Amino acid sequence: MILDNARIHHAKLLKPFLKKNEYRLTLLFLSPYSPNLNAVERICGWLKGSVIVNRFHAKRKEIRKSMLSFMEYLDTCPEKVLQLLQKIRVFGKVKDYFLNFVRL
Repeated sequence: MILDNARIHHAKLLKPFLKKNEYRLTLLFLSPYSPNLNAVERICGWLKGSVIVNRFHAKRKEIRKSMLSFMEYLDTCPEKVLQLLQKIRVFGKVKDYFLNFVRL
């Protein structure tokens, strides 16, 4: 499992679970302060740009509706989502990394 270095991912509460499952689960932590390596950050940036930036929502309900619409839109364009997730910027250059997705 690839994780960023959020404090919650290093919580003491997780230690027993990780020890119990160490034969099944390997944790790989990204470098600190490396959002360019975290694929989820690209999706979150796209979400913010589509739903929040330069838009006014008078009520939380409107923000929620806009976010749900965005999530529904993601379902209609899986190729675009995968393309975005495969691009990682390293030292100013865009590199393609092929991601394997496994459905459980």
